[in-house]
Amino acid sequence: MGQVSQFIVQLEVKVENQWEPVVRYDCAHDFSHRDRYNWKGEQLKEHLNLPYAEALTLADEDIDEHWEIYMFEFLKGVYP
Repeated sequence: MGQVSQFIVQLEVKVENQWEPVVRYDCAHDFSHRDRYNWKGEQLKEHLNLPYAEALTLADEDIDEHWEIYMFEFLKGVYP
């Protein structure tokens, strides 16, 4: 079985014909983390302190289970 060396899982919403990020899990800065966004484009970064494979699994499960909440909060302007 292979190892996860990089990953990105992102939920987006289309606002006025443009796709905007709502929540993104990735390892772009050499650590696993989650970024939450508001409609102004402001970002809140949360370090996960997880190996990439575990963070990827968490990302898939979290977005699968909570996408409606994330979208609602984003569209209503709620910022975590």
